[in-house]
Amino acid sequence: MRTRFSGVLMSAGLLCAIGAVRAAPRPAVVELFTSEGCSSCPPAEAFIGELAHRRDVLALAFHVDYWDDLGWRDRFGIPEATPRQRGYAKSLHLSTVYTPQVVIDGQYDVVGSDRQKIVATVRDPRGGVPVLLAVHDGEVFIDLMSQTGITSSEVLLVAYQRTAVSAIGRGENAGRTLTEYNIVRGIRHLGQYLGAAHQYRAAVSTLPGGATDIAVLVQSLGQGPIVGAVSQTLP
Repeated sequence: MRTRFSGVLMSAGLLCAIGAVRAAPRPAVVELFTSEGCSSCPPAEAFIGELAHRRDVLALAFHVDYWDDLGWRDRFGIPEATPRQRGYAKSLHLSTVYTPQVVIDGQYDVVGSDRQKIVATVRDPRGGVPVLLAVHDGEVFIDLMSQTGITSSEVLLVAYQRTAVSAIGRGENAGRTLTEYNIVRGIRHLGQYLGAAHQYRAAVSTLPGGATDIAVLVQSLGQGPIVGAVSQTLP
């Protein structure tokens, strides 16, 4: 898998001409930390599947790797997932990591099976940094618009797979067939955002295999609050 992304300047006018462009109001970002080896996770993953149909929610499932030595290796585990979850433990002052865990907008820690609390937390409309995203002629174009009062942030490109079905042979879920949703296949740092308009471009061919969709997250440094988000289906 190639992982190099290149950032270059591109005019906002050209982006708008491409079409398939989305901007604010942004969706609530719901990150689930899960594992195929965790017997408590399937209900949370099913709920992610429900949230994935909402236009006001960007749901992403990160498959961690620390369950892999307990009987079943999660085929969707990625090396970025566990460090990201531990980063949230640090920024949210949590004593430990666990599955299923949901982090909403980089700010709120919720047990992944607590549907009522998750729904209540994502209910209100959200503003934030306007992000334009388009896919055209084998390229991903990202344009961050100018915004005042923004703390230093990082720009992340997330590639994810909309759905998959996995037959589990061992571990806590042995014998079960799991349907999984919005599975993150890779996450990459594109650069920093300081409030001035900025543009990036990435080749679709550099995205992880199996990805069906992409998202861009603008997140305060230190894995703080998410202030911008947008998603787009790949051709």
